[in-house]
Amino acid sequence: MAVMRWLVFLVLAACPEVSAALRAGAAATDITPEEWPVRLIGNFGTTMSKEAHDPLHVRAIVLEDGGTKIAIGLIDSCYVKREELDRAKAMASQRTGIPVGRMLLSATHTHSAPPSRASQGNALEERYVERLVKQTAEAIVQANSRLAAARIGWTVIPVPEELFNRRWFMKAGSIPPDPYGQTTDIARMNPPAGSKDLIHPAGPTDPGFSVVSVQTADGKPLALLANYSLHYVGGVGGNMVSADYFGEFSKQVGERLAAGQPFVAMLTNGTSGDVNNIDFVHPRPRTEPFQRIGEVAGKLAGQAVAAVGRIQHSTDAPIRMAQTELRLGYRKPTAEQLRFAQAALREADEAKLPRNAKAYAERALRLEEGPASAAIVLQAVRIGELGIAAIPCETFTEIGLAIKELSPMGTTFTIELANGHYGYLPTPRHYALGGYETWLGTNNLEKESATKILKRVLELLGEVRK
Repeated sequence: MAVMRWLVFLVLAACPEVSAALRAGAAATDITPEEWPVRLIGNFGTTMSKEAHDPLHVRAIVLEDGGTKIAIGLIDSCYVKREELDRAKAMASQRTGIPVGRMLLSATHTHSAPPSRASQGNALEERYVERLVKQTAEAIVQANSRLAAARIGWTVIPVPEELFNRRWFMKAGSIPPDPYGQTTDIARMNPPAGSKDLIHPAGPTDPGFSVVSVQTADGKPLALLANYSLHYVGGVGGNMVSADYFGEFSKQVGERLAAGQPFVAMLTNGTSGDVNNIDFVHPRPRTEPFQRIGEVAGKLAGQAVAAVGRIQHSTDAPIRMAQTELRLGYRKPTAEQLRFAQAALREADEAKLPRNAKAYAERALRLEEGPASAAIVLQAVRIGELGIAAIPCETFTEIGLAIKELSPMGTTFTIELANGHYGYLPTPRHYALGGYETWLGTNNLEKESATKILKRVLELLGEVRK
């Protein structure tokens, strides 16, 4: 028996990459603009900003167990395309040895950040994007350099009161034409709050607020990874750069835990493609800039910090990650949409056109001239009995709820806008209902994409569960 123990010791000593216990590291890097003014993305007009209300960051956690190492990074941006994320992953992999297939990078979906992909000829934006890519890699590198013995645990808390499905069935004749001049929409995105034409929401919400707590071996806060299916909150005054409620949550969690550096809290966006913070039945009074951001972030931060004290942490949490590429077709405009788009671009008087007709005309032509299909990255992560799915779209809540119900893992949540951005992802039934999230140009992938993605994600969760 003594000889056997000695042989085991020799094997472990000769294979330092094999670890019997969890290790973790966390870091955050700054991506607040350094040059001004910057263009903000997330709306149809051109919005310029000259200052930041609060900083933008890339936050990263690296986890290792039994020689398997993964990285999860979150970027304060509206979205980041696959090409830029792939470059960041390659840089980080070269410096850490973590395979690019074991890196999950997502965007928060703040609508108060600069473009993550430079417009042609805009040197300032090109420099910003390069900095974003490098700082994303740097966050993973720093987190990896801080790996230390850790313990982990998680829970799910119901927080339903901040969630409202933003797609509504409306009374006949109350929905304006879509950008292509059609009047076939049955559901409307963001209808007037308190309108007499409201019937009922066209979809559900997901009240589950998931909290993953990472501590050092002696129980000190190291990192917190949360997930909530709520779009950005908005209400930032004065066209300022802001990380929205995602950044405020991170700040408040750190303060409430008195964690200091290098503790990192990150709030990932769940399946919120059709959910926001607007109560359409009971309109709220007007609020001050940043007020609602602070209120929502504060509520979630309070829930998260309270949960940390209740969570049972463990050093025994197998880490697994699986990734695949799924090829999906891009939607193409119909002949009628093409004719309308071309005519809209020729029309000098925009008052004669539906709202945002020219913007959608340009999108329709880009889809017509663009590639036939896209190879999207899908991922599944296992942390003990916790499963995490990653989808590169603004994903409808119904899909996230289906993943939770059908997942082979004990607890599961989905991070959207992960590893790229391909527009909205409705379930097939919503195309018949119409509305903003289904319009060509807002929605870019084939109409059966949700079904195909759901099937593949569940297969990946099955792989990591083995």
